[in-house]
Amino acid sequence: MSDKKRALMRSFPGFRTVILAALILFIGASCTIQNDYPNEDPVSENTIILISLDAFRADYVQKIQPPNLSRLASEGVTARAGMIPVFPSLTFPNHYSIATGLYPQNHGIVSNTMFDPRSEKWFRISDRDAVEDPSWWEGEPIWVTAENQGIVSATFFFVGSETAVNGVQPTYWRRFDQTVPGNTRVDQVLEWLDLPVAERPEFIALYFGLIDGTGHTYGLDAPETAEAVLEADGYIGRLLDGLEQRGIEDRVNIILVADHGMSPRSQNRVIALDDYVDVDQVDVINTSPVLMMNAKNDNAGQIVAQLQGAHPNLEVWMKESVPERFHFRDHHRIPDIIGMVSDGWTLYRTREYMEENLSRLGGATHGYDPAALSMRALFIAHGPAFKKKMTIDPFENIHIYPLMAHVLKLDPADTDGRLDVLAPILNN
Repeated sequence: MSDKKRALMRSFPGFRTVILAALILFIGASCTIQNDYPNEDPVSENTIILISLDAFRADYVQKIQPPNLSRLASEGVTARAGMIPVFPSLTFPNHYSIATGLYPQNHGIVSNTMFDPRSEKWFRISDRDAVEDPSWWEGEPIWVTAENQGIVSATFFFVGSETAVNGVQPTYWRRFDQTVPGNTRVDQVLEWLDLPVAERPEFIALYFGLIDGTGHTYGLDAPETAEAVLEADGYIGRLLDGLEQRGIEDRVNIILVADHGMSPRSQNRVIALDDYVDVDQVDVINTSPVLMMNAKNDNAGQIVAQLQGAHPNLEVWMKESVPERFHFRDHHRIPDIIGMVSDGWTLYRTREYMEENLSRLGGATHGYDPAALSMRALFIAHGPAFKKKMTIDPFENIHIYPLMAHVLKLDPADTDGRLDVLAPILNN
């Protein structure tokens, strides 16, 4: 069957039912339906495919109505108003919290950019050596739990899987390369499912970043962003078609997530840090939307006092006074001074730099208060392990790890997440 016909049938379920009934009558009762699955041993009903669509806001499903994601959401479990990210609502901390069930203060990936005062090393997500350095990665991601308990795992670009955490990596993994086409990623997942049972992964993680990049550049309501959402939806459709061709679409559990949402930026919502403090007195690690910096002269308290209340859309705390709901106090990589701008605002280090770059400010970004609706992320669970046609209240993404461990029948590591939060969505 052609991709075009499959897309049509997915878009119009009633049409699909009529066509299938006609085909059955035409072929006759004596014929059997063929599938392309090469193995006599079907996949385990414990199998999970965890798919991250970076920066997929929870409301994109309703606004853009991508057909495959809409169908999975209507048939399976989804979260009312989305899933809540951890603080800070950035890509690396949140992906690794989904994988480990830990807040960043407990898994060590406290930002996309970090400085470790003990090792005096810098971490940047563009630095391949840092990303593959196991000393940065703490906790136990789900693929390590699986491998340690005899279950084969596979990851295609998922954060944290490109190095050996606690000496363990997935059996199959790929080094990140954003130029790898989405169809290639999907086809690799299907090839993994085609492997003989002893080599076949029961846990697979897959990552797509195109929606994040487009949202940063063009903003939430741009046609380019809608096109990126529909393109990603097409990859989901390709995966569903592949599962159906193999006759295993009802045996595989699919969990679709995003790391965070997005919020539009504006040239009218800007703050210059050096309007309120001498930036030569601090080492700035991150600026916006989350401010992270250390005082050079052991005067962090004085600097925080200068900044508190200086601007109505900037909050600043000493590390030990960060609001408890952020769970962001207790790791040595968390700097002495933490701040955050209001949803949709941008903080620049200096007014000079702000004025030079203000004309280029646009699009959307993330990193704001996880409680903001704009930061809510996609969550859909679909498959034999999960109930059908169910909508649940928003929940923090740390609870995904114990859910996956339960479905995979693993003894989970100690985490901040709790199975009881998502236990109501389980079939049994």
